[in-house]
Amino acid sequence: MRPHVLELKEFYATRRGQTARRVIRRAIRAMWPKITDEALLGLGYATPCLGIYREEAERVVALMPASQGVIAWPGEGKRLVAVAEEPDLPLADNSFDRILLLHALELSEELHPMMDEIWRVLRPQGRLLAVVPNRRGLWARIEGTPFGHGHPFTGGQLTRLLRDHGFVPLHQKMTLYVPPTRSRMVLRISGLWQKLGHRFARPFAGVLLIEAEKEVYEARPVGKRARRKILSSTPAPAVPAGARSAMNKPFFPEGKRGWGEGAN
Repeated sequence: MRPHVLELKEFYATRRGQTARRVIRRAIRAMWPKITDEALLGLGYATPCLGIYREEAERVVALMPASQGVIAWPGEGKRLVAVAEEPDLPLADNSFDRILLLHALELSEELHPMMDEIWRVLRPQGRLLAVVPNRRGLWARIEGTPFGHGHPFTGGQLTRLLRDHGFVPLHQKMTLYVPPTRSRMVLRISGLWQKLGHRFARPFAGVLLIEAEKEVYEARPVGKRARRKILSSTPAPAVPAGARSAMNKPFFPEGKRGWGEGAN
């Protein structure tokens, strides 16, 4: 069962969640050191890590699944987040250079349709970065964290999923060797745990990251699509699952209304 957005927010506000976010951010930045003037989309609950690119990316947008609910992001200024159905993203074809998936694939209720949508909205030779719980790691076994929900992956399983949907896996990385504990003493030495894990326990990391590139050989039919619903703005900090919210102008298909005018 997918955690509600407020549960995810509460986890990342804890000491354990802050440690996990810091470690995952470093791994993401190592794989994507620079994305200047590129459009970045975050799917799932990617906002804990999207902020590191706001100053350099041409545009940063977050979409959260309706079954999870949505929460305002960023905390100040114009909102860059919306809620959408997983198999029907309200975005134009080939509209993003990069897509970051965090708390997305392992929790998806419609995984294969969502992967087709990701392929559709990503530009040719665009990159995606999937961050998922490692099936062999301790974090996937603890239900008290978001990584303990859904279906964790091995490297081979995630690689096959990406290839089956038109992506070429490029790089793979393991991280989050800190035990999933609430102990302040253990979390305080997270750097040491990371060093020991990289050296002696690589297969047992808590999180697996794989970067992949969209592969285009020929025109790919997308079939007849249902009319996408337009997302309306919301001032509330959190919206129950199934609501619609959005602000700012994303890359909507021509002729459809976007998010609030004046957003950059």
